[in-house]
Amino acid sequence: MKTLFYGGTILTMEDPLYAEAVLVEDGTILAAGPEQDLRSMAGDCETVPLRGATLMPGFIDAHSHFSQMASAQLQISLNGARSPQEMELRIRAFLSKENPAPGSWICARDYDNNLMPGQKNPTLAEIDAFAPRNPLVIRHKSGHMGLMNSMAMERLGITPDTPSPPGGKIEVEDGALTGYLEENGFFSYLKKIPAIPPQQLADAFVKAQEQYASYGITTIQDGMVVQEMFPLYQMLLSQRLLKLDLVAYPAPEAFESASAQFGTLSRAQHLKIGGMKIFLDGSPQGRTAWMRTPYIGETDYFAYGTLSDQQVLDAMLQAGRAKTQLIGHCNGDAAAAQFLRCLERAEEICPHLPSLRPVIIHGQLLGVDQLPDVKRLGAMVSFFVAHVYHWGDVHLRNFGFERASQISPAASALAQNIPITFHQDAPVIQPNMLETVWAAVNRRTREGVLLGEQEAVSVLDALKAVTSTAAYQYFEESSKGTIAPGKRADFVLLDRNPLEVPKNALRELLVLETYKDGVCIFRRSSQTP
Repeated sequence: MKTLFYGGTILTMEDPLYAEAVLVEDGTILAAGPEQDLRSMAGDCETVPLRGATLMPGFIDAHSHFSQMASAQLQISLNGARSPQEMELRIRAFLSKENPAPGSWICARDYDNNLMPGQKNPTLAEIDAFAPRNPLVIRHKSGHMGLMNSMAMERLGITPDTPSPPGGKIEVEDGALTGYLEENGFFSYLKKIPAIPPQQLADAFVKAQEQYASYGITTIQDGMVVQEMFPLYQMLLSQRLLKLDLVAYPAPEAFESASAQFGTLSRAQHLKIGGMKIFLDGSPQGRTAWMRTPYIGETDYFAYGTLSDQQVLDAMLQAGRAKTQLIGHCNGDAAAAQFLRCLERAEEICPHLPSLRPVIIHGQLLGVDQLPDVKRLGAMVSFFVAHVYHWGDVHLRNFGFERASQISPAASALAQNIPITFHQDAPVIQPNMLETVWAAVNRRTREGVLLGEQEAVSVLDALKAVTSTAAYQYFEESSKGTIAPGKRADFVLLDRNPLEVPKNALRELLVLETYKDGVCIFRRSSQTP
C-alpha cells in the first residue's frame, strides 16, 4: 500500500532542500517532489495531511546507551537534587511506595555533585541513611562514577584494603571507605549486581524506545555492549521488542562473539553490530577527563586515562583486521591525543582504517590544534555539544573561560571538512535532539553565559549532524538521513520549520509524530509533556 504525505513543509536535507510531497510504499520512499506529480504516481493510496507542520528525516542517535536507558526506567531519579537531604527524600519516597524486601538491591541515578553544596558528594553516613535496610547504588549523572552504601560495598566485597583497579578509583579517606567510586573502580562492581528480572527489563526496553521516539529518533545506539548483555539482546529479538533500529558497539573482547550471534540479522529485526567501542578517560564535569593541562585549583592533577597505548593500539588493529568501525570515548584532550597517536600507528599497519570511519566520541576538550590530525587520519567526531548548556558553567570553574569556551569545537571541525555528528549520551541527559540543535547553534550555558560563540554552527549544519551525517557515521547514507527515493521512510514531524524559527526558539519546537519505515510509532497527545 502506498502512502502520500502532503500539505506542509517537507525538509528533505537533500538538494533541493524542500519538496511538496513524499510518496512511500512498504516503508521505502518512492518519490519526493511536486504533489500533483506524486498523486498521479500514487493512484489509490492512503494520505497523511501534514496540516502545515514540517516533515523531515527521522533523527539519528549518534551515541547513547540503549540498555542503560532501559535500566533507567527502573531506577530512582535524583535529577536536579541539590542536597543530600533532597536525595534522601526521593529515595525514601520510592521505598515507601514500592516497599522492596529488606536486603534487595536499590538503584538510583542522575545525582550530580556539581549541584550539591560545595560540589561535594554526600558522606557515607548520609548515604547509609538513605536506605538503611537495602544495598544502594547511586549512579552519577555523567555515568562515570557513583556512590554505594556500606551494605552494598560489603555485599560486593569492597573494603578499605581493596586496591583501586587501573583506570579507576575506590575512595578511602583516613583508612575508611567514603562510598565514592569512579571509572573502572565503579564499572567493575556494577557488573556484579544481581540482574533485573527479565519481564521487568522487557517492559523497560519498550518504554525506553518510546522515550527515544518521542524526541523524533528512529535509529539508536547501544555503546559499549559486554558479554553479560547478550541474553538481553536474545530476549529483544525473540519477543520482537525492537521497533527502532539499534546499532550495537560491543567492547573489543565481546566483538567476535557478538558478531557471530547478531551479525547477520535481517533489516526487519532492527539490530546490527556497528563495530566496537573503547573508552579512554572519564568526564570533565566529574574532573576525570584526561587533560593536557591541570584542572583549575590543581597544580599537577590532569586526571588519567583508562587504557594503555598498547591496549588502544590493539583494539584499533583488531578493528582493522575485522574491517569494522571503532568508536572511542575521549573527553579530555590528552585522551584525544592518545587516540590520535595510536590511530596513526595503527594506520601504518592497517592503511584501510580511515575507510572504516573511526569516531572520537564526545570530544568535549578536543583541542582545535588537534583537528588537523583528526582530518589527516580520516577520523570523525561525534560531539556531546549539549554539554555547553548542561555543564558549561561547571567547565568554567574547572578550566577557566578561555579553555571552556573551546569545548565541542564544532565550527572549527566543519571548517576543516571533518564529518561531525551530535549526541546526548542518553541516559546521561534525555535524547532531546532539538535541545542539542539549539545548544550547537546558540552556545548558551544554563546560567546564560555565551560560551564559545566562535564554535556555533548554522541551524542547517546542526540538522545535518543529527540526520545525514549521522547516517554516514553508521555507513547508512544510502538508506537513511535524507528524504530521497530508495531510502527508508523514517520521519519526524515538527510543529514548525527549524530553519525559519528564531535560533533561540529551536528547543521550543515540538515533535508531533515519529514514523519508522512509514509507520507512525509516536503521536503527541494533549497529555504529552
